[in-house]
Amino acid sequence: MTTYKNCQSCGMPLKKDPGHGGTEANGNKSLKYFSYCYVGGQFQKPEIDTAEKMQVFCKGKLMEMGFPGFLAGMFTKGIPNLERWKKGSW
Repeated sequence: MTTYKNCQSCGMPLKKDPGHGGTEANGNKSLKYFSYCYVGGQFQKPEIDTAEKMQVFCKGKLMEMGFPGFLAGMFTKGIPNLERWKKGSW
């Protein structure tokens, strides 16, 4: 079984998740998705359906939190490589 350090949707460190992970449809904790991204076996923002849209969303959130744009861009550049966004993974 793979152990993930970061959410495989948004890239946030799972150890920073206040909910300690999302939940599967059966109520079990998800070991690969953040609680803000995945609840009850469903992604919480269905309109974010591409890695590019997730990058824009996360970059905006980081900038709202006070991160400079260049840093927010660096933090989000790896999103297309996460499991959710790899071709054929969903």
